[in-house]
Amino acid sequence: MDFRKIRNDFPTMRNDKGVYLDSACQSLRPDSVIEAITEYYTDYPVCGGRSVHHLANEVSIRVDETREALCDFFNGHAPENFVFTKSTTDALNTVIYGLDLKKGDRVVTTDTEHNSNHVPWLQMRDVKGIELKRSRSGMDGVFDIESFKEAVGKKTKIVSIGHCSNVTGCVTPIKEIAEIAHDAGAVVIVDGAQAAPHMKVDMKDNDVDFYAMSIHKMLGPSGMGVLYGKPEMLEGLRPRLYGGGMVGLVTYGSADFAPVPDRFEAGLQNYGGIFGTKAAIEYLSKVGMDEIEAYDHRLMKYMFDRTKDIKGLHIIGPEDPMKRSAVMSFNIDGLGAHDVAMMLDAMDGIMVRSGMHCAHPFFVSREIEGSVRASVYLYNNEEDIDRFAKALEKISKTFGGF
Repeated sequence: MDFRKIRNDFPTMRNDKGVYLDSACQSLRPDSVIEAITEYYTDYPVCGGRSVHHLANEVSIRVDETREALCDFFNGHAPENFVFTKSTTDALNTVIYGLDLKKGDRVVTTDTEHNSNHVPWLQMRDVKGIELKRSRSGMDGVFDIESFKEAVGKKTKIVSIGHCSNVTGCVTPIKEIAEIAHDAGAVVIVDGAQAAPHMKVDMKDNDVDFYAMSIHKMLGPSGMGVLYGKPEMLEGLRPRLYGGGMVGLVTYGSADFAPVPDRFEAGLQNYGGIFGTKAAIEYLSKVGMDEIEAYDHRLMKYMFDRTKDIKGLHIIGPEDPMKRSAVMSFNIDGLGAHDVAMMLDAMDGIMVRSGMHCAHPFFVSREIEGSVRASVYLYNNEEDIDRFAKALEKISKTFGGF
């Protein structure tokens, strides 16, 4: 795959809007995704799944086709096991609040989770009285399988874990985790926001019960996420939102829920986003996820090589780029993360993320105030990294505290 040609498919890159190294927050979109969204609003701007006129029928067909594309892409059990949400956060909350947890039930997560897979469990602890345990990683954030086994024990009801850290880029072995959790009788929930855009994810092979992802990190529209669930797990999940579209027959005294997945999609859907989701999945399929993962590693190795001699630069997480997926988080002595990010933008239009990246406990537990995060994707190239490294070196020499 010639990734140099891919770059031309993205208006932001084509129009030289700067160096975009913030894809871990939200990816850019190729022309085909933008065109698919526009197609909905220009040609089929109506509601699917309700009216029976020809425009509504076309929208309904496109919705079904998008689920089929997701099922093929992720090797799911069936298209109806893919539920449209607005984000990974929304998908995780759908599962967490839909489970029938009781006081004393043990939930195991890790100490590197995004707030989306941490804060809801704190609420469940405070409201329902669940027991919340975390496996411990090393200071570099690398997953410790022995600590995880110890945390799970034989009492655990739920294991809820991130597939890939948005701070360190460390990938967790979710297939092995699922096997350990299932042996203990636990349900496995995976936050796949950072993994799904960058590597091949096979739902059947990994054998997880729920998998949440953000389409807006996968070249798709903003405000689009997907929840995957095994058939029996979705059937047993209580809906979180109630109203139109998620019911069958309703009387003054009762309501029958619609079949899965409709029962989890109350209200009017983001049809333009669903059109764009299919286009994004088709684009990623054409490039190939194995190709994307290999290219990510190539760019990360290059980024580490180009920045390794910058004075005062300290990496957050593993210093081996092959142990990371598409993100490099760092600090420079004497400078705040936000200051570095603003200087990069002002000097050469280099766009990165700064702060605690919605993973506050990771930073607080390690007494780190935050970091700068540069993240790459398939539309980046070595020239982007050269510009980033050059600007970073100038910042270090001019403003660094040494």
